Amino acid sequence: MARKVFGPFEAVSAVMPREGGGYYAAIATKAIGGSGAPRFNKLLEKQSFETAAKADEAAAVQLTHLKGVDEEGGLLW
Repeated sequence: MARKVFGPFEAVSAVMPREGGGYYAAIATKAIGGSGAPRFNKLLEKQSFETAAKADEAAAVQLTHLKGVDEEGGLLW
């Protein structure tokens, strides 16, 4: 899991299960110290991975390109 901080938000590499098997790469965002569930943002929607580890690795690479997080937890590229 990779992590970046953008002001009051953190973004971490994550995975989302794919219906029918496999995983999508994702980035989860949440206000630091905030309550509530993180917001999951699916990445590379046309690509799925056999294992969660491979999906997380792909998400970590995408996280390096992230420029920020908006006030609602959306990704800014």
